[in-house]
Amino acid sequence: MEWRDRKRFWWLSALLMPLLPFLAVILHTTTQWGVWLWLGPIVILGVVPLLDVATRPDANNPPTDYIAALEQVRYYRWITYLFLPLQYAGFAFAFYYLAHGDLSISDKAGLAITVGFIGGLGINTAHELGHKREKVERWLAKIALAQSGYGHFYIEHNRGHHVRVATPQDPASSRLGESFYAFWPRTVFGSARSAWRLESKRLARSRKQPWRLSNDVVSSWLMTLALWSAMVLWLGVGILPFLILQALIAITLLEAVNYLEHYGMLRQWVGTRYERVDPTHSWNSNNFATNVLLYHLQRHSDHHANPTRRYQALQDYAESPVLPTGYAGMILLALVPPAWNRVMDPRVLTHFHGDVSRANISPRKRAHMLEKFPTPPSLQHVPAYATTAPSAAAPASSYSCPGCGYTYAVAVGDMREGFAPGTAWADIPESWCCPDCGVRDKIDFTSVL
Repeated sequence: MEWRDRKRFWWLSALLMPLLPFLAVILHTTTQWGVWLWLGPIVILGVVPLLDVATRPDANNPPTDYIAALEQVRYYRWITYLFLPLQYAGFAFAFYYLAHGDLSISDKAGLAITVGFIGGLGINTAHELGHKREKVERWLAKIALAQSGYGHFYIEHNRGHHVRVATPQDPASSRLGESFYAFWPRTVFGSARSAWRLESKRLARSRKQPWRLSNDVVSSWLMTLALWSAMVLWLGVGILPFLILQALIAITLLEAVNYLEHYGMLRQWVGTRYERVDPTHSWNSNNFATNVLLYHLQRHSDHHANPTRRYQALQDYAESPVLPTGYAGMILLALVPPAWNRVMDPRVLTHFHGDVSRANISPRKRAHMLEKFPTPPSLQHVPAYATTAPSAAAPASSYSCPGCGYTYAVAVGDMREGFAPGTAWADIPESWCCPDCGVRDKIDFTSVL
């Protein structure tokens, strides 16, 4: 019998979220109750977690031989495309009401926060679009990020986070014992620095300075500057503090999700590199409501293994560590560090079979964690992974990424990456990774004779 997507029409519910600013304003003008202007956090952090509890988890996977066909169904793409005009319509409508309505400071803050929550969901939409190989989808991702001023996420997430995920070097991977409030500045500023370094390094290979429009960090920030300037010229400088507020809320919502996705997870060092990302390095959830709201983001293990795979085709893995509830509910838990530690720290310990030394521990809390969770004698001095030296690739005319299919042809080169035609494979830096999926390193590529 042919497989059918049980969530096919439920995915449309994601398009209800950018309508919340409209509903908030309508309800406020009808009742004059300021609470309605806070509809964003009420729905996303109140209603959605309750729906996750009330509905049954959905672990239904599409058959492996059906994935390719499912990814070609354009219906799913249009759902993500349509989010953007609704996002910006709500953004403009809400700020017009904020500027011209008779609102108190509290009311304006509530409406800006509601807009910020939608901006955070816009970052998630950009996340889905930005991983795709089609140029139009990558441009749409940049547009979605302009509202929140977080355009560098497009670079850092794809080429930074996906390469370093679940390692101490990744600013977007939270550590055991690290509170969300300590994680926030580390990831926000660390991700911006990383994105700038990645683009500077890419441009330097072509002997170009980083301060240019072809730098994706510069162009993304200029998009935000243009958008915000247009809004201020239209509605007045008085909206500027609320533009900043909504951006901070959007960024915080994103980073709260980042915080819970890899908490304590650590890829082990094998020989000369970290082990390849596998389903055990991300916290997953099959809670229904948050999954349809976030385009299967909760199936995070498969996303890291196959970053270019479209959301409707993402798989659930039995070996992936599972959160006690959906992302929306876990964000609330992360805001209360003692409660978070009580719930999550034992789960991290269980995931590593009682050996907490194999977790990604906050350096400031390492001694405390090792004392709190001593390694059982039976697990001491037992290597967790065997090391295998990789075999050298034979000289070839092309080299292909085994994950997403990106191919580097020596004769053609890759000018965007700074490699002129004829650049030999041996001259590609060993630290270079696939520019499309960000998962496979140079050493993983296979030769195409």
